[in-house]
Amino acid sequence: MSSVITQVSIALIAFACVSGRLRGGAFTPAILFSGVGFLLGNKILDVIATDIHVGNIRLLAEVTLALVLFGDAASLDARRLSHEVGFPARLLGIGLPLTIIFGAGIALCFFPDLLFFEAIVLAVLLAPTDAALGQTVVSDKRLPSRVRQGLNVESGLNDGVCVPLLFTAVAFAELEEAPTLGGTIIVDLGKEIGIAIALGTVVAFVVGFMMTESKRRGWLDEAWAQVVPLAAAAAAYTATDELGGSGFIAAFVAGMLYGRRIGAMDAHSSSRLLEEIGGVLSAVTFFVFGAVLIGDGIVNLDFATVAYAVASLTVIRMVPVALSLVGSGADRATMAFTGWFGPRGLATIVFMLTIVEESDLEGTERIVQVATVTVLLSVVAHGASAPWLTERFVNRIRPNDPSSEYDSPDSHASIPRPHRSLWVHPPQDSR
Repeated sequence: MSSVITQVSIALIAFACVSGRLRGGAFTPAILFSGVGFLLGNKILDVIATDIHVGNIRLLAEVTLALVLFGDAASLDARRLSHEVGFPARLLGIGLPLTIIFGAGIALCFFPDLLFFEAIVLAVLLAPTDAALGQTVVSDKRLPSRVRQGLNVESGLNDGVCVPLLFTAVAFAELEEAPTLGGTIIVDLGKEIGIAIALGTVVAFVVGFMMTESKRRGWLDEAWAQVVPLAAAAAAYTATDELGGSGFIAAFVAGMLYGRRIGAMDAHSSSRLLEEIGGVLSAVTFFVFGAVLIGDGIVNLDFATVAYAVASLTVIRMVPVALSLVGSGADRATMAFTGWFGPRGLATIVFMLTIVEESDLEGTERIVQVATVTVLLSVVAHGASAPWLTERFVNRIRPNDPSSEYDSPDSHASIPRPHRSLWVHPPQDSR
C-alpha cells in the first residue's frame, strides 16, 4: 500500500506542476489521472501495485462522492432553484425510471447471458450521473440556470435514489425470482429517502445554526470555519448510512440546506477546503480506477460491450431525457444538451465495487466490464466535449433565453463560482 501512496503522490505533484497550462483545455483531470493510472497498471508498465483490496477502493470512492455532493449542493442558488424545481423533478421522476427501463431492455438484447434482474442491475448501476465530469456545464453562469442547476440536482439525487433499487435488483437476481417486486421497492426506497432527508435536514439546521451564531458572536476562527462543511458532510453521510438511509442523498440535502442557511457567500468561502479535498480525492479515485479497473475491463473486450457502453451514453440516456422534458418548454437543443451531459463517474464506480464486494451474481464479470468501459468512454467523451459544446450552446441560446446570465455585466462577479482549482476547468469567456 505504501508504494501505491508514493505513486499516487508523484502523479498529484506532476499534475499540479502543469495544472495551469492544462486549465481550460480538453484534457480534464479525470482523463489524465485515469490514463496515467492505466499506463502504470499491470497491463502496460506494471509499475503500480494493482492488488488493492476492493473494500479500500470502494471506501475511497464513497467518501469522495459524499464530499463532492455536499460541496456541489452548497453552491446551488436555492432561491432560483425554488422557481425551477420542475426541471430536475422531470429528470428524476420521469427520465430516471425510463433510463433504467431502456437500459435493462437493451441489455437483454445485447447480452443474452444475463438474467432478467442482472440486466436491471446493470441498468441501475449505469443510471446515476456525475456532474463533476462535465463541470463546465454546471458552473458556467452563461448557461440557463435551469439547465445548470437541474443537472446538478439530478446528479446529486439520482445516485442516492438508485441505492435501494440496486440492492433490491441484486437480491432478486440472486433469488432468480421477484415476488412482491413493486411493494418491496417502494417501501425500501421510501424508507431510505425519508431517513436521508430527515438526517440531512437536521445536520444542516444544527450546523448552520452553530455557524451563524458563532460568527455573530465573534467566536468563529476563519481557519476552523473551513473544517465545518467537511465534518458536516461526513456526519450526514455516516449517520444516515448507519440508520439504513441513503448517505448520498443525506449529504446532498445537508449541503443544499447548509448553503441556504448560512448564505451563498459564506457557504462558498467556508467550503473551499472541502472542495479542494474532494478534488484531490476525485483525482486519486480516477487514478486507481485507471490502474485497477480499466486494465481488467478491456481484456477480452467484445463488440456488444462497446456498443452497449456507447448506447448507454447516448440513446439510453438522451431519449428518456427528451421524453421527460416534453411539455416543459425546452427546445430540441436544450433537450439534446441536457441529455448528452449525463456523465457516468463516481457513483457508477461505487456501485460496481459494491457488486463485486457484496454480491454473488453469475453475471458480475459482464456487468463490471460493461460499467468500466462506459465510465471510461464517459470520462473521455464528456470531459473533452464540455467546453466546446457549452460554447456552442451558449451562442445558440444567448439572444433568446432570459434565464441565461450571459448578458448581465455583473453576473460573474455577483454570483460566487465554486472554487475547485484542481478539479474544474473554468469556462472560457468569449466576450
